[in-house]
Formats: sequence, C-alpha cells, structure tokens
Amino acid sequence: MSIETKLNEKQGHWILAKVGKKVLRPGGRELTQIMMKNMDINQSDDVVEFAPGLGFTAVLACAARPRSYTGIDRNAEAAELTKKNVHYPNMKMILADASASTLPDAGVTKVYGEAMLTMQPYEHKKAIVCEAARILKPGGLYGIHELALQPDHISEEVKQSLYKDLSSNIRVHARPLTVTEWKQLLSDAGFQIIKVDTNAMALLELKRVLQDEGLFRTLKIIGNVLIHGELRRRIINMRATFRKYNKNMNAVAIVARKL
Repeated sequence: MSIETKLNEKQGHWILAKVGKKVLRPGGRELTQIMMKNMDINQSDDVVEFAPGLGFTAVLACAARPRSYTGIDRNAEAAELTKKNVHYPNMKMILADASASTLPDAGVTKVYGEAMLTMQPYEHKKAIVCEAARILKPGGLYGIHELALQPDHISEEVKQSLYKDLSSNIRVHARPLTVTEWKQLLSDAGFQIIKVDTNAMALLELKRVLQDEGLFRTLKIIGNVLIHGELRRRIINMRATFRKYNKNMNAVAIVARKL
C-alpha cells in the first residue's frame, strides 16, 4: 500500500494538514481570533486546550504569557506536533481523552477547544463539556469553536443527509449541532453563555484560504494538491460537500462562564 493511499484513508483534517494547511478550524483564523479575544487570556491564567492539533491556537494562547498552558490530546502524533510547533516554557502535554483529562477539580481558569466536539457522539460531547466544568474554577471561562447547523429548525432529513455525506467524504462521524443546541449543551453543564459569534463555513474556498494561510502558503498548498492525485480527489470531494450544504452549515464560537 502506497503512502498516498494510506493518507487517503485518513480523516479530512489530516489530509489538509498533509498538503500544508495550518488553519483547520471551521470559522477560520478570524473566528479563532475572536474567540481568543473573548477568552481574554492573561498572565494570571492557567489554560487548558482540548485537542490542540497543529498548535495554531496554542501559539495564540501562549503569546499572552499565561501562568501555565496544558494541552490534552489522546493522539500521540498530534501531541508531538503541538510540542514541535509551540515553544513556551510553561507548557505541557497530557495524553488523555478530553472527557478524562486527569487534571484536578477546579484547578484552572480558562479552557477551550476547537473543531473537536463536532466529531463526537452527543453523549461524549456532554462528557467533554462536563469535564471542562469540573476542571474550571468558579467564574472560569470555557470557549468552543465548532461547526454548526442552520437554521435552528433544520429538517431531520437534511440533517441526516449532511451527517452521511460528512462521514463519507471527510471520514469523520461529524455531528454538528445548531447554535441553540450548542448553547443548551453548555447551559446544561452549568455554564452561563457570555458571547456567541458566527462565521461562514468556507474552509476550502480560495478567499478563506488566502485569509487563513497568506499568499505564499496558499500557493504551496495548491502546488501540493496538484501533485497528489488521490489527495486532490479527496479535497475536491470535501469542498463539494461543504458547498452542497452551504446554506445549512456555518461556524460558531461560544464563550461561557462556569457558574
């Protein structure tokens, strides 16, 4: 089996990372920066990130010089990538599931995660949100940046069709919620919603890629896509899926306070 064939079996975000894409969040760099501004990380904070991935947002968090930064990831390869891309002396990585971080109760002030709750079944979503509540001090902030369904009254037929196509073309069992459902998930775990921001889900549109990656990296990504035929087909299929459901998907960033 060729390396390209093995890669072609991987989840969509790994395919995009392989061709050089660094920003893999549904609302792009813009929505990530909005969420991080609302998180207001400072030097007195102990920060936890669930599933840091390539470490793009970890770099933003650590630029605020928090007292500590801890990344939680169950994927050893991803954890190594985070450590490689983030250089901060008060940083550590823990190999664990986000629903069982191994951290003590009420020990941190800020927790966030991006594009990871979407990938989980509903009960695991709840478990991860409850874990964020458990490890946060009262008054601490929890931020999420996820794929969302729209409108709130989206039909079950469209929802199931979207789930099926995401699973088939992106190789993840993505289960996005509507913005109202995401807010309810947080409220049910004892959080007070502070801020809600949305952005278009345009991850693979040229305008967004240029915004997220800059001209030089965009040209490098395009070159890599042209070279690798199997990966190109996967990426084209992913973009076709996103376009097909353009009116039914967006991205949401929510910041909530633990009561």
